[in-house]
Amino acid sequence: MIEHVLLEPGKLTLAGLRAIYRGARIGRHAQSRPRVDAAAGLIARIAGCNEAVYGINTGFGRLASTRIAPKDTALLQRNLVVSHAAGVGAPLAPEVVRLVMALKIVNMCHGHSGARWVLVDLIANMLEADILPVLPGSVGASGDLAPLAHLAAAMIGEGEVTKAGLRMPAREALNGPGLEPVVLGPKEGLALLNGTQVSTALALAGLFQAETLFGSALVTGALSTDAAKGSDTPFDDRIHRARGHRGQIEVAAGLRTLLAGSAIRESHRVGDDRVQDPYCLRCQPQVMGAVLDAMRYAAGVLTTEANGVTDNPLVFADDGVVLSGGNFHAEPVGFVADHLALAIAEIGSLAERRIAMLPDHTISRLPPALTLNAGLNSGFMVAHVTAAALAAENKTRAVPTVTDTIPTSANQEDHVSMATHGARRLTDMAANTGYILAIELLAAARGIGFHAPLATSARLGAVLALIADSPALAENDVLLAPEIAMAAKLVAGGALVAAAGKDGMPALEA
Repeated sequence: MIEHVLLEPGKLTLAGLRAIYRGARIGRHAQSRPRVDAAAGLIARIAGCNEAVYGINTGFGRLASTRIAPKDTALLQRNLVVSHAAGVGAPLAPEVVRLVMALKIVNMCHGHSGARWVLVDLIANMLEADILPVLPGSVGASGDLAPLAHLAAAMIGEGEVTKAGLRMPAREALNGPGLEPVVLGPKEGLALLNGTQVSTALALAGLFQAETLFGSALVTGALSTDAAKGSDTPFDDRIHRARGHRGQIEVAAGLRTLLAGSAIRESHRVGDDRVQDPYCLRCQPQVMGAVLDAMRYAAGVLTTEANGVTDNPLVFADDGVVLSGGNFHAEPVGFVADHLALAIAEIGSLAERRIAMLPDHTISRLPPALTLNAGLNSGFMVAHVTAAALAAENKTRAVPTVTDTIPTSANQEDHVSMATHGARRLTDMAANTGYILAIELLAAARGIGFHAPLATSARLGAVLALIADSPALAENDVLLAPEIAMAAKLVAGGALVAAAGKDGMPALEA
C-alpha cells in the first residue's frame, strides 16, 4: 500500500487516490506556492478597486449584481460560508471526508482559486491531525456548495469536526500551531465552497467499492459455474476476440484462470447432455466485461476531475484577469456516478440469477434448495429471497440522477447535475451487492460440496477454505444471517480475490 501521497496538481493517480481513501498520509506540493501566492495577490489588488468582480466585491448567485463595500468583504465571505452550510442528514464517512479535503488542496494548488496558502496549510494540517469536518451528505446541485460550506465552516471555527474519531465543536479542536481558525479574505469563502470535491470523492469511493465487488463476483461466478457443472467453453478466448471488447476478453481469461484444473469440470466433458448453460453462467464475460469497461471509463473521468480546477471564478495571475465560468458544474461526475450505479446493480443482478439457478434442481441438477432433505429443511430458499430483494432495491437506485435537474437560486442556476446524491447512493448499493455475493459464495460452496470427492480448482479451493468451518455448509438448516454477514465481510475486504490470487485476473488499472 502507498503510505504517502504528494498532492501535486495534474499528477494525482488513481492509485494515489485509492491510497488516500484507505488512509495514506498526504503532502502538499510546495512548488505550487508561488502560483497560489500570485493569484491571492491579484485578488487582493482587485478587492481594493472599484471594478465589480463576481464573488470578490459582489453578492452571489441571483445577487451577483449587488455591490459590496471594501470594508465588508471579509464579512461577505463569512456570511457566504455560514449561510451555505445548510446540509442535513447523516455525515459522510471519514475516508470520504479525507478524500474531499485532499481534492480541495489539489484544486487550490493550481493557483487559480485566489485563496492564500494559509488555507492550503490549514486543510493539510487538519488532515495530519485527524481533524475532519462533519459533512452532511445531502444537498448537491450543480456542484457541492452545501457540503463544502461545512468544510469551510470548520476552518473558520464554526460547525463541528471529529478529532481522532470524537465529535466536537470546530473551534475547540482548532487550538494548536497551524490549526487556528482563519479569517477569510476576499473570494476565499467562494473558493472553498465552489467545486466538485464532495461528489468526486463519493464517486471515487463508489468506484473503489465496485472494484472490490467486481473481483469478488468473478470468484463467486466461477464457483457457481463449477457447482452447477457449467461449461467453460463460453470462456474460450476465440469467442471474445471475435467481438473485440477489451473487458470481455479479460474477464473470460480471468474465469479460465479461476477454473483451471477443476476435477469437477473434467468430470462432465463427456456424457453431459446439456447443450448450453443459462445466461447467468454463459454470459459472464459479456456482462462483467461491460462492467469492467464502465469502471475504467469512470476511473479516467474521476482522475481527470480530481486533478482539475472546479471552483469559480478562476484567477489567471499571469494574465491579470479573473474569469467567471462554470467549472463547478459536476455533469462529468454525475454521468460516471450513473454509470457506476448501473455497474454495481448489474454485478448484483447477475449474481442473483446464479443464486436462483443453484437451488433449482431442474437447471443446476443439484438437490432442491441445496439440501438433501428438502421440505424438512428449506436450505437456501429464503437466502435467495434476500438476494432478490437486494437486487430489486439496487434497480430502483440505479435510475439516472444526472437527468433529474431542478433549477435553484431563483432560476440563476437553472440546470444542475445532482451529482452529489447520484454518487452518494453508490455506497449503499455496494453494500447490497456485497450481501448478494456473500449469499452466492455460501450457496456455491454448498453446491460444490455435493460433488465430493471431486474437487474444484486449486484457486477456488483456496477461497472455499475461508469458509470451510461455516455452519451454512452443513446439511441441516442453521441460522443463516450471521453466516451471510461473515461472508459479506470477506467480500468487502477483498479476501476472495486475495485467496484466489490476483495474477491472471483483470484489474481496473491493467
